[in-house]
Amino acid sequence: MSEKLKVGILGGTGMVGQRFISLLENHPWFQVTTIAASPRSAGKTYKEAVGERWKMTTPMPEAVKDLVVMNVNEVEKVASQVDFVFSAVDMTKEEIRKIEEEYAKTETPVVSNNSAHRWTPDVPMVVPEINPEHMKVIDFQKKRLGTEKGFVAVKPNCSIQSYAPVLTAWKEFEPYEVVATTYQAISGAGKTFKDWPEMIENIIPYIGGEEEKSEKEPLRIWGEIKDGVIVPAKTPVITCQCIRVPVLNGHTAAVFVKFRKKPTKEQLIEKLVSFKGQPQELELPSAPRQFIQYMEEDNRPQVKLDVDFENGMGISVGRIREDSVYDWKFVGLSHNTVRGAAGGAVLCAELLKAQGYITKK
Repeated sequence: MSEKLKVGILGGTGMVGQRFISLLENHPWFQVTTIAASPRSAGKTYKEAVGERWKMTTPMPEAVKDLVVMNVNEVEKVASQVDFVFSAVDMTKEEIRKIEEEYAKTETPVVSNNSAHRWTPDVPMVVPEINPEHMKVIDFQKKRLGTEKGFVAVKPNCSIQSYAPVLTAWKEFEPYEVVATTYQAISGAGKTFKDWPEMIENIIPYIGGEEEKSEKEPLRIWGEIKDGVIVPAKTPVITCQCIRVPVLNGHTAAVFVKFRKKPTKEQLIEKLVSFKGQPQELELPSAPRQFIQYMEEDNRPQVKLDVDFENGMGISVGRIREDSVYDWKFVGLSHNTVRGAAGGAVLCAELLKAQGYITKK
């Protein structure tokens, strides 16, 4: 047990914090030893602080129930207890940017689920199978922060996971224009149906800020490091609509693509099922063996049947077919709080450990 890295969860009482705690139960490399949250939760045991608000379908892990929640604002005190932290704090973007850098400056690596640092030029925003090389920008960030070990790394928005990996797998065919509509689960807003009864049998055609993220973040992932910062790619051009639907977990995307080099359906499917990255090569603990699966049935992927593919870390794709306006269209599905949130961040931390960026203090 002492060999495991000691992990803190910042914002551990919220839905994403709870997902981190669930995913890290029995993790071979990491052990949750510290949970920090707002001052109103500080001083209570984790079980008391969460109370009736435990939103996972699995029980609260026994190992965390009696941990006394610390005040997330007591940065030095929290940082002294851990080797690194996951951040899922619920604050304004300015507050998040400030507190995550404060943790980094205590020589504590921060792996964040939040959006606040996604456009900080020297902060890597990584899907480990797609752009693991972006972690190298950390060396420039450390110079800016004046740290030896401390840094911030982030994962991208949950909504892009159902189509950005697919477009990456098809890169050699040069996709240049993309239309995507995402149908997003309510857990993406940190809610359950109990919290949000007005979502039952309802659709809301607006999610604040989501469309801009869905259009721009893939370009940053596909960008390159120049002069110590990440410069986003210019293509493909993506336009997106994001719709909230009455589903608990699972973001679905309906996507239309134009290619400069016209592929066949067989080529598209082959590229998907053979697509892998460093997490698969390194056999990281949370990495899906099969990153993307293709489903031949006309009525798949379905949230109820397919959202937990590869423990929620895999992407499911179906309905690849020729389009009368665009070249090809498809439907993608990803688990928004596993691959799209906490699980994606855990995989980033595993990659950072494998690359030597996260070590024991």
